[in-house]
Amino acid sequence: MNVILLGFIGSLLAGLGTTLGALPILLPITLSDRTQGILLGLGGGVMLAATSFSLIVPGSEFAVEQGASAGEAALIMGTGILLGSAVLWWANKNFPHEHIFKGREGPETQNLKRIWLFVIAITLHNFPEGLAVGVGFGGGEIAAATTLAIGIGLQNIPEGLVVALALRNLKYSALYALSIATLTGLVEPVGGLIGVSIISIAQPLLPWGMAFAAGAMLFVIVDEIIPEVDQKSLGQSGTFGLIGGFVIMMILDIGLG
Repeated sequence: MNVILLGFIGSLLAGLGTTLGALPILLPITLSDRTQGILLGLGGGVMLAATSFSLIVPGSEFAVEQGASAGEAALIMGTGILLGSAVLWWANKNFPHEHIFKGREGPETQNLKRIWLFVIAITLHNFPEGLAVGVGFGGGEIAAATTLAIGIGLQNIPEGLVVALALRNLKYSALYALSIATLTGLVEPVGGLIGVSIISIAQPLLPWGMAFAAGAMLFVIVDEIIPEVDQKSLGQSGTFGLIGGFVIMMILDIGLG
């Protein structure tokens, strides 16, 4: 199957993990702050392991295969990570948005409804995930890219539920909350299509693409997920959730990738 199509399908299925996670919102359920913190921690741990084992490590190996020395490969990955995180930092500074727990960030605006500020925030969060999946498929390592897509999809499940619950707490209907959660997940195949298209056309950019995606994901983890885990959970529950998510993704990546 065409690698671009595979990248699109993989990132689409990963994004639909948000919808799967949000489905319980249609049932009369409530989750404690501690439980939500653990779920967010699980997702953050999966992302952190995916960044390490699915992007940084194989990206450096691809750079060496293309003729770079170990030192040059390290420089490529380091520079790409800084670029990816810088772009996400710029986007967070210049697009008005509101995180579920951290609150409003970016330039002030009076024209956007609060719900769309949430949508922008989650879009800024999900786009790098789709980009990472697309870049993975663009490299041609289908097994490893599939593992990455599975990991991102697993991370999106608890995130989708937490997002839907937050929207319900803002008095939106269950169906509307599910629809918005689904919409935010659909930005991932957009990122996936961009990532796989660029890398499949220009293979020498693969290490740079992996490093860039890793940097963008690291920014999301440190700037958004970890503070929200700390704010939403009690004690160290969220921390253990993050460690658990890291271990799950590490096992998936080493065992299947």
